[in-house]
Amino acid sequence: MMRPPLATLLALSLAALPLAAGPALALEGDASAPIQVEADRLDLDDRAGTAVYRGDVTITQGSMRLTGERIEIRRNAAGRLTRATATGKRAYLEQKPAPDEPLVRGWGRTVVYHVAERRIELIDQAELHQGGDTFDGGYLEYFLDRRVVQARSAAEGIEERQRVRMTLEPEQQDAP
Repeated sequence: MMRPPLATLLALSLAALPLAAGPALALEGDASAPIQVEADRLDLDDRAGTAVYRGDVTITQGSMRLTGERIEIRRNAAGRLTRATATGKRAYLEQKPAPDEPLVRGWGRTVVYHVAERRIELIDQAELHQGGDTFDGGYLEYFLDRRVVQARSAAEGIEERQRVRMTLEPEQQDAP
């Protein structure tokens, strides 16, 4: 089977990032917005199905923004995006779920987006903000469709325990 050139697949893969996130983590116009990538270096490997960006990397499309010192995009044999991994002292992901909702923002030394599972992992010094609610810990996992957060103080790849902390803002009550 002949595969399209990696540059084409990469562009399609990046375009699919917000599409795969669907309404739970993407504004309607995000999927059709231009993809902008800034980095000091890019290494493409067609056989391995990877694109690795290095050096103060920023990828934006619509309201989605992913940053890190290194971002690796992986695709499967069919050319579909399977995973995006950002690493650095403070890798970052943000997305506006809907026009009337606040940004969802996440940080960690590693940020992994699993496309098929629609799941984000924030690893080591992990932090997640949803409106006024915040979650901190060694490892945070956010399931986009279910809007579920799982937090742990320790996990693989974390050198020392980082206690789980959570702050929940009460819902605003309508005045009588």
